[in-house]
Amino acid sequence: MPRPSEDELIATFFAPLAAPGGLGLRDDAAILPEMPGQDIVATTDMLAAGVHFFPDDPPGAVARKALRVNLSDLAAKGAEPRGFLLGLALPEDLTADWLAGFAQGLREDAAAYKCPLLGGDTVKSPGPLVISITALGAVPEQKLVPRKGVAAGDLLYVSGTIGDAALGLKLRLDPVRSEPWAKRISQADAAYLAERYLLPQPRLCLREALRAHAHAAMDISDGLAGDLEKMLKLTGMTARIMAADIPLSSAALRLVQRSPLLLEPILTGGDDYELICAVPPSESEAFETKAKAAGVPVRAVGTAEQGEIPPVFKDREGRALIFARPSFRHF
Repeated sequence: MPRPSEDELIATFFAPLAAPGGLGLRDDAAILPEMPGQDIVATTDMLAAGVHFFPDDPPGAVARKALRVNLSDLAAKGAEPRGFLLGLALPEDLTADWLAGFAQGLREDAAAYKCPLLGGDTVKSPGPLVISITALGAVPEQKLVPRKGVAAGDLLYVSGTIGDAALGLKLRLDPVRSEPWAKRISQADAAYLAERYLLPQPRLCLREALRAHAHAAMDISDGLAGDLEKMLKLTGMTARIMAADIPLSSAALRLVQRSPLLLEPILTGGDDYELICAVPPSESEAFETKAKAAGVPVRAVGTAEQGEIPPVFKDREGRALIFARPSFRHF
């Protein structure tokens, strides 16, 4: 099937996804209904083939990941999704079948997360596929959870489990499983870790708990060690973290027990898309109760303290861990 023209592409694949405010994707702008007592939150992320996903990943999964990484940012701000704008730079060889799969994945997640398409743009690209999504959300006035706000004594919580996506990526980069640790992994564990890399889980269910109890929050996209440092240094804070306190999935824990060197990519690798937040001790019980009711596991991994140094991660013997690179960097 030949690839349609730009107008046909929009009408066929993306106009059916649009909310009423998207005006059928036949205009150059969209309309968001007025929301008295609400602040608008905007976030944007770009994903490039060969950098953020593999060119042979299923198109529906690529679409879901592109939307979910933005929803993760909204979750960290305590925001409820309202809609998104989609930008696509499409290489010449992208087929109509690929676009249909991409649009279907986007349709399903837009419905599941109640975040409809409002508009966007498409261009032809001489390079790899690039996807840009700008997600819009809303929070009650003055209730946005900032990244800057950690106070001394705050408990530092993380959601879910850390490092699964980094391990899943390492497996994708080593398809013949040449590393000793990769040869011993079970098929079930390998599938679980691959799924965690391919499809992040935005923790939108935590938004009310964060708004009510957190001083600060951010999503973990570039690695726990580096992202925690980014959040803490905004208010002159540091922390001492025992690596044994970091929540790991059963799959990750089995691998670390066999190959302790995997702890470094677990703590510094990207694509977790879990949340880290700072909660005062007086609010911790209420925060944990709300998180449990929302069905999202959370764990306190340390306490913020005054200091200009990066957070220190220690092993079971109390020795500081030294990382070659504390987080993923594009440049």
